[in-house]
Amino acid sequence: MEQVGYHKRDIMVDRVEDAKESQQDAQEEFTSALEALSSLTNFSGGDLEDMYNKINDKYQDSEKAAQNVSDRIAAIEDVSDALFEEWQAELDLYTSDSLRRSSEQKLRETKSSYQTMLSAMKRAEKKMDPVLNTLRDNTLYLKHNLNASAVGSLQGEFMSLEKDIAYAIKQMNAAIAESDKFLAQLNQK
Repeated sequence: MEQVGYHKRDIMVDRVEDAKESQQDAQEEFTSALEALSSLTNFSGGDLEDMYNKINDKYQDSEKAAQNVSDRIAAIEDVSDALFEEWQAELDLYTSDSLRRSSEQKLRETKSSYQTMLSAMKRAEKKMDPVLNTLRDNTLYLKHNLNASAVGSLQGEFMSLEKDIAYAIKQMNAAIAESDKFLAQLNQK
């Protein structure tokens, strides 16, 4: 994991920043998918197959973005385990009690901040699944019912999806804010 001249702490910072970016990307993809579905509410004729293809593409992009968020969170967990284990083991190497106590305190604070950030990320991650499920359901329904009555049926689902996406984005924003706090704390050390 560590490369020459590149410490676990630096890897952790990079991975948290990557996760933050992936959450921002997921927000954009979910919003884009919502916009594609909202165009159905204004549908007044035309090629439903083209509309389906556009919505399906947006769903696929949203699914990839959500998977990327999950992968980034897993990468953070991987490096954090190694970082905290190493830090804990190195506490025994101190000969100065005051420096060891200071390092122990910083370790506790960093772990606490990390857990807060990770919890926020996992909450946001969990909110993506219901959104993806609804997007998939709507996409499949439209695929198998390419007609005006299908559009009418999906319009009712749109309001619920809009709320779900807004809530997922709110959770992602909270996770991003916790990431920023964690990075600020990590960069103080």
